[in-house]
Amino acid sequence: MTSSDTSGALSAHICPDARASAADVRLAARPSAAESRPDARASAVDVQLAAAYLSRVAEPASVPLWLFVQEHGYVAAAEAVRRGDAPPEVAAHTEARRSTADPGADLEAAERNAIRLITPLDDEWPHFGLAALSVAGERRATEWLAGARTRPERGELMPPLALWVRGTGDLWSLGVRSLAVVGSRAATAYGEHVASDFAYGVAQRDVVIVSGGAYGIDAAAHRGALAADGVSVLVSAGGLDRPYPSGNRNLYSRTAERGLLISERPPGSAPHRQRFLSRNRLIAALGSATLVVEAAHRSGALNSARYARDLGRPVLAVPGPVTSAMSVGCHALIRRDEDPARLVTSVADVLAYCGGAELFTDPDGAIPSSEAGQLAGSSGYDALDAVSKSVLDGFPGRGSVTEAALASLSGQPIQVVLAALPVLQGLGLVAASREGYRLNRPPRG
Repeated sequence: MTSSDTSGALSAHICPDARASAADVRLAARPSAAESRPDARASAVDVQLAAAYLSRVAEPASVPLWLFVQEHGYVAAAEAVRRGDAPPEVAAHTEARRSTADPGADLEAAERNAIRLITPLDDEWPHFGLAALSVAGERRATEWLAGARTRPERGELMPPLALWVRGTGDLWSLGVRSLAVVGSRAATAYGEHVASDFAYGVAQRDVVIVSGGAYGIDAAAHRGALAADGVSVLVSAGGLDRPYPSGNRNLYSRTAERGLLISERPPGSAPHRQRFLSRNRLIAALGSATLVVEAAHRSGALNSARYARDLGRPVLAVPGPVTSAMSVGCHALIRRDEDPARLVTSVADVLAYCGGAELFTDPDGAIPSSEAGQLAGSSGYDALDAVSKSVLDGFPGRGSVTEAALASLSGQPIQVVLAALPVLQGLGLVAASREGYRLNRPPRG
């Protein structure tokens, strides 16, 4: 499909006067809100073309483009950008590529490489895993509209408009039991051993490993999960048909066989520096907790840790030799006066933050003796901040509760409840049910 064909397909669905509801803004946290979107009446093909076009013309995490899509939908927003009729701030983010982007060609390239494009309108979209990022994005959008237009150097904390995906894993369930593992590319033997060992141990207990596919700690974590026959998710900064670094091409292929490859960029895209920084917010968002194994003073892994902290997710750090430059960042996270990282030294320590106590059992139901002593002092409840504890305290003793009812019972705004629920479920304290959410009581001894 050529660019002119695409433009014609998009033109049939312009909705310039459509307005998004409040639920529409929270689409990533509440899938049912998709029914109220202008795109609900557009064909799936037109939405795919529009989403592919928008993912090509703008860099990830554009606040004005995200707001424009929430207001008008993918199809109308894409057509306005292509015509040159978008608001000035949207045009500034899209002008350079608006007339040359060819979504039909990108979708054809994706099909040749077994890559699929999904949006929040698709059943596969990870609404749960991206709930906290959606709330953060709504907050940032409010600040933007109020005049706070300066873009942070590390990138905006905004939800993605679309995701290019390859692999067989369950994308929709990401964030329920997952661990983001980050660290230095120039890792030491100690760091690679710890990353691989911890990833192996938690993957054995059905926790998904999320990382970025780079040399060093990332690669060690992915390989540890694969060695355990577990599920690994690799979030790439460039197109999924261009593995980076190229030396990890085989790791990309092995990860796709059991897990997932994810990117915000269409096929053929190069992994530029800013795209790495933006990519890190997805790694932090899709992990129930973020584990920093090794990090130098100015490591990109510290950027992921800051994103995780901003999203209300636990940040874990592995101590290292005081003589190692690769552990300086971890030690700085641990000794922070405000909201320090949790020091972890075993698989048991890590599981307390990303899986719940029931994950400490082996297949026969017994707690591994090597971890039993450390488990005694672990508590998912102790890992929570005061606001998350307040949300948890709002749960009734029996039965399930909806997000809206939980907001009323806990006295917390709905945005806070939506941000806290992924954390509570990731720690195994609550569980999703057909009617909403319920307390996840530990089994009786």
